[in-house]
Amino acid sequence: MAAPGRRQRRGAKGERSEDLQFSGPANGAVGGSVVFAPGNPPSTSTDIIQWNFGTTVILIAQSDSTVIASGYRDRVSFDRNTLALELRNLRLDDSGIYRLTVITSAGDPLTGETSLQVFDSAHNLELGSNYIQCLLNVKESFCSLSLTYTEQISNVRLIAPEESLIEGESFAKISSEGTGSITSVQWMKDNSPLSPSNSIIFSSDNRSVSISPVQRSDSGEYQCMYRNPVSSEMAKLSLIIHYGPDDVSIKGLDVVDLGVRVSLSCSANSEPSASFSWKFNGADTDVTTDTFTIDQTDFTHSGDYECTAWNSVTKRSVSQKHALMVKASLGPGGSPSDMDPGPQQLLEDPLGATTSCTRIPPSSASSGPAPSTLILQYRQ
Repeated sequence: MAAPGRRQRRGAKGERSEDLQFSGPANGAVGGSVVFAPGNPPSTSTDIIQWNFGTTVILIAQSDSTVIASGYRDRVSFDRNTLALELRNLRLDDSGIYRLTVITSAGDPLTGETSLQVFDSAHNLELGSNYIQCLLNVKESFCSLSLTYTEQISNVRLIAPEESLIEGESFAKISSEGTGSITSVQWMKDNSPLSPSNSIIFSSDNRSVSISPVQRSDSGEYQCMYRNPVSSEMAKLSLIIHYGPDDVSIKGLDVVDLGVRVSLSCSANSEPSASFSWKFNGADTDVTTDTFTIDQTDFTHSGDYECTAWNSVTKRSVSQKHALMVKASLGPGGSPSDMDPGPQQLLEDPLGATTSCTRIPPSSASSGPAPSTLILQYRQ
């Protein structure tokens, strides 16, 4: 019977349809673990999430709390983002129907069911590389013995693309392979279930996953679990997506005093880390680190500093400029008439360089002698 206030969705013939879809029945061995995760979790926010085993409540999660039943407190883990439920230390009586119910923030109920069959691996007799599962069926006055041969899973591995993967350009296919009787294949990324999307597509047999085009968020550890009733084995693979450089910026002062030490620091988001080069007033320098340092400033250091970040894998580069001005302060009441007859004067030197000299008078509100500021900008 449905809970009060819940809407039941019916198909064309009156049967109830499920909103949350699972890949299929799950199998596990006593003492092992299994993860239940819907392949199509809701895209909208949720108010209430509830997992049930039959009529028994396993957990109820709301926006600010998750309450786990005492009988499951040490055996389950819950991921609110993917709605995945992990059940550990499996027992034979864990076999049955598991139901997920979600109430969205709009008040819509979503439901889905999956099943679990737990096998007692202690009752499997090893015969070479095979296992024999003996099932004794008793009906009326006779017994029948059925034998199922299940080969243990082994040699599971993942095969990654050989070429470097570049964000927004590359296509990635991760394939899995292994030996034995394989009844289910489960994919995860960074220990959370991996779900299909517009860019993530699984093969029909679920043994490979394709990503096109790759994004930096696709970097991480991919895990593939092969299972059958008597064994399971996981393979792992780390995928690195190369990107950038982007968000290039220069940190440092805009105006500095004469004769001081100054550092300009350049940064960029990049995988792998970017290399750096610097120009001053359009001319190349020999600085190839992320920091440009001037040990002692003089007026010739005023100008435009340009940092270029370069990614050797993506073959991309991005530049950023920073203007620096070196100023000199005069003493109290100082006004060098030979250099500063007016508010601004251009000075020539024998090499053809020009220095712009600007005096900033002291504030009229100040009392007594006050320092003036002389700003000189050197142009070649």
